[in-house]
Amino acid sequence: MYILGNFFEALSTVVDLILTLYMWIVIVSTVLSWVSPDPYNPIVRTIRNLTEPVYSKIRRVIPTVYGNIDFAPFIVILIIIFLRIFLVKTLHQIGYNLNH
Repeated sequence: MYILGNFFEALSTVVDLILTLYMWIVIVSTVLSWVSPDPYNPIVRTIRNLTEPVYSKIRRVIPTVYGNIDFAPFIVILIIIFLRIFLVKTLHQIGYNLNH
């Protein structure tokens, strides 16, 4: 059972790392939207390509634009925080319980 427990603990660590990295990408995307960067810059294009599909899915379900403010990034960050608290901790606890 140690192998399965270690797998779940490692999986929780990797999922947490990916969620944290994506949260920072969302934050950078939000800051970039305030300064109107060059849309042909490869870094800007990559960040937009990583975030816009998620934003568009949220916008289809919930109206997120009020005035000139788009709340889709805020909703994505809330979802990431929820997943880090619920999913990551659950995976870690499963791994811990299998090892002890």
